[in-house]
Amino acid sequence: MLWFSLSAIFILGLIVGSFITAYTHRAVRGKSVSKGRSLCPNCNNKISWYDNIPIFSFVVLGGRCRNCNKKISLRYPLIEFATALVFVLISLFGYRCMLPVQGLIVESTVLCFWQEQIGILVLPYFLFIAASLIAIFVTDVEDQIIPDSLSYSLFVFTFLALIIASPEDLYIRLFTGFALSLSFLFLHLITLGRGMGLGDVKLVIFAGILLGWKLSLVWIFLSFVIGAVVGVILIAASKAKFGKQIAFGPFLIVSFFLTIFVGDCLLAKFFPYL
Repeated sequence: MLWFSLSAIFILGLIVGSFITAYTHRAVRGKSVSKGRSLCPNCNNKISWYDNIPIFSFVVLGGRCRNCNKKISLRYPLIEFATALVFVLISLFGYRCMLPVQGLIVESTVLCFWQEQIGILVLPYFLFIAASLIAIFVTDVEDQIIPDSLSYSLFVFTFLALIIASPEDLYIRLFTGFALSLSFLFLHLITLGRGMGLGDVKLVIFAGILLGWKLSLVWIFLSFVIGAVVGVILIAASKAKFGKQIAFGPFLIVSFFLTIFVGDCLLAKFFPYL
């Protein structure tokens, strides 16, 4: 039963990932996501449904367009697979909370907390968060844009979940989210936008609410550490220069998932007295 559920989640992730590939390409260019079939970026021919099956079609076609034989960007299978993988990991790390059988994997206290608050809605809620964050990751890496529609949606759904849950720490969670946002706004102002974008300022609100103040410390700490390491690597590889803006959203998103999955272990290691 577990493997059947995970297989279904994986397939769902591939489908959602396929939508994300279209959304991240069209939305930032002002194109409608719901209208029109997918086109080959090289020959502009419409892609048939059987050539648009996530990952499978890419493998069958050898990574090339059926019409013009030009190479298909790896962004498509990578986004699809990454979405499916994150969907499965969310299910696994919430295993003890969401499934009746115990064991095999360390539980996520974040998932367990929200499962206690909103019950069976926890899985679709966290899958929505995952899909939104993966879309933001892609748009920020490719175009250095964090769509306001996604940031606002994450905040609204998290706020509604908080209202439904009415936990004892409701006000401290709200304070955490907005305090993080104000801190990032301060960084944005003093660096004149080079150190932190306004998209990051809006994005962090929902995560502060969702994680709570203790795990938010882990999340932000991890984001800056990963950002610094990647920045040094890019500079050493001559892919970036000192003073040149590097999208910070991807570091926030990678660190967010790490905090959900292993945040408690990191909290005990780096902030043992909290």
